[in-house]
Amino acid sequence: MKVARFLVEGEISYGVLDEAESAPGVEGGRDDGVEIVELTGDPMVSGYDTTGRRFPLGDVRLLAPVIPRSKIVCVGKNYADHVEEMRGETGGEVPAEPLLFLKPNTSVIGPGDRIVRPEISERVEHEGELAMIIGAIAKNVPEEDALKYVFGFTCANDVTARDLQIADGQWARAKGFDTFCPLGPVIETDPDLSDARITTRVNGELRQDGRTSQLIFSLARIVAHASQAFTLLPGDVILTGTPAGVGRLEAGDEVEVSIEGVGTLVNRVV
Repeated sequence: MKVARFLVEGEISYGVLDEAESAPGVEGGRDDGVEIVELTGDPMVSGYDTTGRRFPLGDVRLLAPVIPRSKIVCVGKNYADHVEEMRGETGGEVPAEPLLFLKPNTSVIGPGDRIVRPEISERVEHEGELAMIIGAIAKNVPEEDALKYVFGFTCANDVTARDLQIADGQWARAKGFDTFCPLGPVIETDPDLSDARITTRVNGELRQDGRTSQLIFSLARIVAHASQAFTLLPGDVILTGTPAGVGRLEAGDEVEVSIEGVGTLVNRVV
């Protein structure tokens, strides 16, 4: 099931995509034959039913599929090839356990929104990632039960001011600017992520090409580990790390993060 948050007729609602079998829909980059079925309430908090209203996908504006009420938890250095490429800049050792940091919810933007390069940074980079959306309160959950607390998955871009990350010696400012956490386009509730391909393209050029099977720490391990430190709330987001190939973004660039079975997130840089 693909769950979207969207704007239509001046109102923001959640909906479920109803895709014709022949239509590529959000993942394929077109909306031919796709409708969005409006839901009541917030499916991550109160459950949902349908309102009876349907809209062609091309008639609505897709928004970030969630605006976290609490936090965005991120995992650093979770692909071995990315750890190696960052050796000498932010450290090149594989962590013994998931390395966590936070991004503010003010950094979230949606599909089609603009990533704004801050004037104080000369080196802004993309980091395409798989994101998990929490669907139930989770605290000290065991690893074997951890994925029960995940509502679904979406694409993310952990945009980073790399020069500030290196200068500060920690990551909060460099990764926390407004617009530095694009999410979307939808939440896929049941994808096959055992070996899903994740790619990042800039102006059509392939920059990153990894697979979820290459994660150092599994999705379940990440949720369980994070829940030991933070109470995870419905709507919280967990970014799971980026594969090798991170690179610069310049004004005018179009950056595209695609995850097999989940969708494609496109943003332009200004």
